[in-house]
Amino acid sequence: MKLLNLKHREDFGHDYNVQILTVKNWSLLQVSVSWNDHPSFPYLQVTSGSSGLLGVLFWVYKFGLDIDILSRTWRWDYLEKEDEKEYDYIELV
Repeated sequence: MKLLNLKHREDFGHDYNVQILTVKNWSLLQVSVSWNDHPSFPYLQVTSGSSGLLGVLFWVYKFGLDIDILSRTWRWDYLEKEDEKEYDYIELV
């Protein structure tokens, strides 16, 4: 069990993430604040279901806020492995 987990990730902007009271694959509260390089249309998404009690995702221009209450934890190890991969791109003419 972890009381507090903080992460920062840089990928087309900055993501600051906090997980509070994490037990195995579940967290009491997860919050992510993002500032991205590319703007987007504003939207609001509210979810409830098998992966969590309540989730709210808010986005406007370059700012994003994601709050999850009693939900499955975000997988940091998966994101870190993906960041380490090198991809070869083939240019098609």
